[in-house]
Amino acid sequence: MTDFATSIDRLLNQIRVWEQPRWNVDDRAERTFALVQRLADMGADAEGRPRRPVPRDHDMILPDQVRVLADDLIAAGDERALLGAAAAVDELRSNLNT
Repeated sequence: MTDFATSIDRLLNQIRVWEQPRWNVDDRAERTFALVQRLADMGADAEGRPRRPVPRDHDMILPDQVRVLADDLIAAGDERALLGAAAAVDELRSNLNT
């Protein structure tokens, strides 16, 4: 869990201060929303619930969506899911830097 929590904190520290123009660069918003959906799917799988699409709202709430879904995944406590989620977060974070 610690690796995932650290990865989420690092990502949120990077993106929570972005204004709209920054979200538009290189499809950052779409790539971040893809992570949001992936976290939602991992959380549903970990809790034995059906997967559902996450509503695609304004880019400026993406950090909030990441935070909520990360907290849900941590609460589920599935170590395997947390390892996969940490890798997905780290991958996005490194891609947002390029």
